[in-house]
Amino acid sequence: MKKVNDKTIAAISTPPGKGGIAVIRISGSDAIAIGDRMFKPKNGKKLSELDSAKMIYGDILYNGIAIDDGLASVFFSPHSYTGEDTVEINCHGGILLANKVLESAFLCGAEQASPGEFTKRAFLSGNISLTEAEAIAELIDAQSEGQLTLASSNSHGVLSCAITELYNRLSQLVAKIYVDIDYPGEDLVEFDKADILEELLFLINDIEKLSGTYQTGRAVAHGVSVVICGKPNTGKSSLMNMLLGKERAIVTSEAGTTRDIIEETVEAGCVLLRISDTAGIRKAENEAEKIGVEKTVEKIKEAELVLAVFDISSRPDGEDEKFIDELKSYLDKGGKAIGILNKSDLNVNKEALDRYSSVFEDKVIISAANKVGREEILKKAESLYIDGSIDIHTDAIAFNARQYASLCNAVRKLRDAYKAIEEGIEVDICGTDMELALASLGQTDGRTVTEDIVANIFSRFCVGK
Repeated sequence: MKKVNDKTIAAISTPPGKGGIAVIRISGSDAIAIGDRMFKPKNGKKLSELDSAKMIYGDILYNGIAIDDGLASVFFSPHSYTGEDTVEINCHGGILLANKVLESAFLCGAEQASPGEFTKRAFLSGNISLTEAEAIAELIDAQSEGQLTLASSNSHGVLSCAITELYNRLSQLVAKIYVDIDYPGEDLVEFDKADILEELLFLINDIEKLSGTYQTGRAVAHGVSVVICGKPNTGKSSLMNMLLGKERAIVTSEAGTTRDIIEETVEAGCVLLRISDTAGIRKAENEAEKIGVEKTVEKIKEAELVLAVFDISSRPDGEDEKFIDELKSYLDKGGKAIGILNKSDLNVNKEALDRYSSVFEDKVIISAANKVGREEILKKAESLYIDGSIDIHTDAIAFNARQYASLCNAVRKLRDAYKAIEEGIEVDICGTDMELALASLGQTDGRTVTEDIVANIFSRFCVGK
């Protein structure tokens, strides 16, 4: 779906607001000519006369009149981010001034860039793969060290290279099969059914291994939605404050203090936990509390991880058992939970400790009041989502649902081909399944992706990137 862009675009590439500098980026076939009209180097040369990837000092013009002095960089196609002729003008970072420089670019023939259009052009020109483009978006939006590390790795092509290697292997296998079909008896290739099955099995295993990184990749790239829940006065808000390392939630001895949902983020190793502290689950005494409890129940249904808080200084009662039943239903549907057995600083009730311990495979005994157990909770949460055999710095990791779905589709089609060959079905029919698998692999890094998918991906970028 590669195509040539017929317009030259411009946008402010730096964040809005005052700053030391602002950068106006211009890209397209007329970028250098537009740059010559709006920037006059102090040495008397034109931008079109400069060497590529050089920066020069001069006057920035608006209708031929200097409005600022600054620096201009010129990048000739294909040696630029977009793969097109590109000019970047650095002016002083005033809000009005930056917009005036952009307006000058428009007056000289450029058009407003749409969100993500520069990176989209880099993809369409073949400078970057779709997985690299997606990683650049993640790099910009990173909120944690883990997100930054994974996004940086993939923006430099680690995942793309792994997909390319798999694509080339499968492409060679398909070509080998079709040569044998088109030129039977010519001995152009050695065709052996056992060899084909063996290579198919290797490919299936390798693609499955890559798709198996998705749980880790998703947890790192997008974080995990976590709900703190439990009966009133079990220490949920104290737990929230302990995890955050600051007093975010109001804590009192009165049950039911938390009515509305409080949301914050905490880093658990390389995973970002998106935590919600919720109202205590019990029979509501008034309309406000009823709404709070209903919100809690909805949050639990949406959560990827539940931190279920229990008071181990008191014997379990009917409300505890009802809460446990609700948690069991959540766990039976594939939900993940950590039992937070709180108030270990008080006299621990053995019946409570034994009962709650029996419910959870993963549990941590803590004292939120004394800030004891924080690191254990964070390590436990990280371990539920991160495969310890995966290195997010160096390994190829699938990090979004689109990539994961494409890899899974490729595996399904290869399994169909493997089964068909084993059962003696004609090889050309098996080749069709392999071609479909090849198309799915191509979708993963953008070789065969549709324009609708591309448009959706780049619409999430900011203007100027």
